[in-house]
Amino acid sequence: MTAQSETHFEHGAGEGDDLRGGSAGSGGDPLLTALLDGMDAGLCAFDADGVVTHWNREAERILGWTKEEAVGRRGLAGWAVRSADAEHVEARLLDAMNAPGRRVHEFALLRKDGGRVLVRVQSSGVRGADGRPSGVYCAFSEVRTQIDLERSIALSEALFDGASWGVVLVDADLRPAVANEHAARALRTGRAEMLGRPLGELVGEGVEELESALQHVLAAGPPPDPAELWVTLRTDTGGRAGEGGGAGPGAGDARRCWRSGFLRLVSPMAEETPVPLGVAWFFLDVTEARRTEQEAARFRFRGNQLHRATRAAAECEDPMEAVAVHLDYSLAGFADHALLDLAVGGADDSPVRLVRTVEAPSQGTVSTGVPACYPRDHPAFQAYDRCGPVRTSVGGAAAEGWAKARRWPDGMVHGLCVVLRSRGRSLGVLTFLRGSSRRAFDRADAVHAEGVADRVAAAVDLARALAP
Repeated sequence: MTAQSETHFEHGAGEGDDLRGGSAGSGGDPLLTALLDGMDAGLCAFDADGVVTHWNREAERILGWTKEEAVGRRGLAGWAVRSADAEHVEARLLDAMNAPGRRVHEFALLRKDGGRVLVRVQSSGVRGADGRPSGVYCAFSEVRTQIDLERSIALSEALFDGASWGVVLVDADLRPAVANEHAARALRTGRAEMLGRPLGELVGEGVEELESALQHVLAAGPPPDPAELWVTLRTDTGGRAGEGGGAGPGAGDARRCWRSGFLRLVSPMAEETPVPLGVAWFFLDVTEARRTEQEAARFRFRGNQLHRATRAAAECEDPMEAVAVHLDYSLAGFADHALLDLAVGGADDSPVRLVRTVEAPSQGTVSTGVPACYPRDHPAFQAYDRCGPVRTSVGGAAAEGWAKARRWPDGMVHGLCVVLRSRGRSLGVLTFLRGSSRRAFDRADAVHAEGVADRVAAAVDLARALAP
């Protein structure tokens, strides 16, 4: 806007050989008047003799003096500048007539109400058609406003350079436009590589929730509270996946929990119904904290279930009924099915056989005395032979018929077999099964299953001891 004003001043000076030819204060060119009054900075101009020739609305807003009161005055002394400072200020402003380019100064100007305001002034000389200096124009704004702008810029730079959380500016098409280094590390790619790419190329599972949150912010504004999003990163991001020897966030596990905040970005120059420029997405990786909380909650729940099962089993007269109680309690939040196969045989070098004895849920004791048709490489036999837990899973097209081939209920895709041990002997195998809607068994699950197996083994051993 300042460059436009300078061009128009030169045109006016060429016609009248001074700045008065296009004076906004004397009702001159309407286009020039509209341009000056539409500026965001205050503007005043002086001719070669130091007489004010132009004064726009922003100058009137900052200092309170109207165009009628300002235009035509010689210098600024006594009304816009203190008399003691006037000579110094006017000399520095008028020096711009004979100097190339622009000069920047900071002055304390007087308001009409007597107050003082610190302004930052850019002054530049105006030359007539013959090339001789014909005046000077000055664009100024309050230093406070300039400092606010500089603070905003400095804040933006700090967020993108040194923030300890991820910052991504997403455009209206939900593509990253700017990202800081922390966000690039969290997404396992480079800052430049991620820009302009669909989020689906960076994030796998959970991208729908992320895009839905961004669309909501664009349409209705940010949510009142931060959101926690679980996402799985893609391993083929084409960037720096795994770079840094695992030091970056998520280096050991692609599934992450990001505590995310969102801000809708609109232009401060927009009209009453602005079109959003995009969304500022701030996020912090809280995966470890959430997993610790989940593990603690799971541990408390399982401990409570074991306690309740033990109390309920203590009221059973039949030890095998207590076994069924233990299995029913163990399924809550842990597995879909539980199978108890007790070992028979094994004496005089005869092979050990496993006999299906109890099924849960709701089957109770189902022993027929007929050994289960397990092959020798069955997970149950593996657990029995190793005296340790065995985990097995299947996925994709191979899941069809997988459970049936192992004599397990249809639809099961995850299995965990643990051996029953009591008084130094292996009594059988306890198997827990999960369907496709559940995750695979992990080491913590195996530890819990062994705790259940210990209680079941004690009840089975008691039943055999009491058998006639």
